[in-house]
Amino acid sequence: MMWPELYTMQMAYREIVEGERPWNALGDFMNYWFGYTADRREELVKDPIQEPVEASLELHRWAAFCAAAAEYLCERSNILCPGWTHNPVYTLAEPWFKGLGARKPHVQQRLIQETPEPFARRNIYCGDRIFANKYELATELRQRQPA
Repeated sequence: MMWPELYTMQMAYREIVEGERPWNALGDFMNYWFGYTADRREELVKDPIQEPVEASLELHRWAAFCAAAAEYLCERSNILCPGWTHNPVYTLAEPWFKGLGARKPHVQQRLIQETPEPFARRNIYCGDRIFANKYELATELRQRQPA
């Protein structure tokens, strides 16, 4: 596969629509966000995702997740969040819990408490480790090592 110069959120969602596993497409996006093109983050989220007219519930959930992710990452990086992410269409009517054991009431309660606001506001509950990444972990480990 030939990798593009930029792998945008729009591209990640398009791949999800085309059948790619969501975590693979979002993982590729995160590699660009945190690593390959961290200096071009605004470009990675500027273009709105294109949700199909007849999107299934699953695709609609992932569209809402992508909007929440873009907003969350922009906030963490002190980048102006693009307007498309604030479209109310990206708010789910029913809660969607993501994570290991997410069907269990005690896990759901923990996810509700820990989920960052851009996700919770959209009725998506995924906890606060959703964007833990190898790039920040490596930097944190280097900073902890004695000189």
